[in-house]
Amino acid sequence: MKNLLLSIALFGVFATPAALAQDEAAAPAAAETEIVQNTGSKAAETAAAAAKKPNSEFYTVLFGSGPLGFILWMALFGAMGFYIYLAIDCGILVRPSKIMPQSLITNVQAAMKEGDVVKALQFCENEPTPMANILSAGFMHVEEGFDVIQEAVSAAADLEIERIMQRLSWLSVDSNIAPQLGLLGTVQGMIMAFANLGLGGTPDVGALATNISQALWTTAGGLVTSIPAVCTYYLYRNKANRIILQMEATTMELIKDLRNVEVVSE
Repeated sequence: MKNLLLSIALFGVFATPAALAQDEAAAPAAAETEIVQNTGSKAAETAAAAAKKPNSEFYTVLFGSGPLGFILWMALFGAMGFYIYLAIDCGILVRPSKIMPQSLITNVQAAMKEGDVVKALQFCENEPTPMANILSAGFMHVEEGFDVIQEAVSAAADLEIERIMQRLSWLSVDSNIAPQLGLLGTVQGMIMAFANLGLGGTPDVGALATNISQALWTTAGGLVTSIPAVCTYYLYRNKANRIILQMEATTMELIKDLRNVEVVSE
């Protein structure tokens, strides 16, 4: 009996540390499992919340900001489309080949060397361009003296330059309107945001966020249109000024021969 009791006591002494070691080893594993489970549940909750959100924040702003906000966005899209059209149109217009083609200059020079003003006028009529219109104004007053020719050329040049600059000025108009539309959208979004806050009680966080997004998105939309439009306007304006100065110098070089030209009436 004493041997049996001694064996049980010894077993308890050596078994207790081993059991404690096993429990300590199992505790981190259980904690790690619990952390993984919590992480997995949080990820699932995040995925579910993301699934509940709209696919596109911009889509929500576009169609969730009321009729006025939608109209403002259509106006901003129209301003962007108008800018693209004007950029292409001015790119085609503001070129030496469209304002003062070399073929016209060559033909008129050849006709003026021959002293044939009628032929030079015919070349201008066959190739209507700003420079051709200016030269035609001078050739049609050839019988009235060189001073009258210069006045006619100067008046025609002012008219053609104004036409070119009017086309370019629409880029400046578009660049000024776009940020104003964006600012109007910003004001409209902030009005709606404060209106929601003024209703009392717990504010609708989703509606408030949509209103603020409307304010910021419209500002960005106006700037996205305005900045390229301003740059394009100054680029084409400076290019047009260089071409116009060259055209004026070439025109005066061509009409100087009219001092000694005599037109014989049939």
